[in-house]
Amino acid sequence: MNSGHDLGGMMGFGPIDTSHQEINFHEKWEERVFALTLAMGATGNWNIDKSRHARENMHPGLYTTLSYYQIWLKGLEKLLLDAQLATAKEIADGNQHAPAKPNIKVLKNDKVLDMLIAGSSYEREPLSSNRYAAGDTVKTRNMHPETHTRIPRYARGKVGTIERVHGCHVFPDANSKGEGESPQWLYRVKFTARQIWGNEHPVNDLIFVDLWEPYLEQ
Repeated sequence: MNSGHDLGGMMGFGPIDTSHQEINFHEKWEERVFALTLAMGATGNWNIDKSRHARENMHPGLYTTLSYYQIWLKGLEKLLLDAQLATAKEIADGNQHAPAKPNIKVLKNDKVLDMLIAGSSYEREPLSSNRYAAGDTVKTRNMHPETHTRIPRYARGKVGTIERVHGCHVFPDANSKGEGESPQWLYRVKFTARQIWGNEHPVNDLIFVDLWEPYLEQ
């Protein structure tokens, strides 16, 4: 969706400061929000794509005024409400007012590190052959879905070259809506900076974007 999170190429926000190493957490509450998001994600009531969409679908006027972990907290609150794991009153005052939902999967303290180290693979067995191969010229679709998508605005309607075939992976656009994983082929697509940003940019600069097959014109 075209929302406040999709800032690539947007003017007026100034340059990104990469001169120093950013710390993971600035305040203790940010650590707690990260832990809560991790623990609640492990319950299985939503997937990673639905979780991202919950953070990204808030109004751009609000999104751009919040800090990173304030956005995470707002997204978690929405997920809890949608899954009926908490009420608005419980979120507002921090007290339980209704019985807890039964049979919730709990991530135990001694399992957290193992889970983080193991990670999660989103590669899946293909349901069909890949349409494109390395070296093929492709054009991205000019699409503006109201739901979750991983193709940034600046890369839509552009001509590029397949640089690598990553295999078949969970398709976020479907997974975020609860429509199943719908595995799709994933490609690394190479664009010139001039194709993306215009002829005033250096001729040798390149941009690489990982894109699922449905993002490419057939």
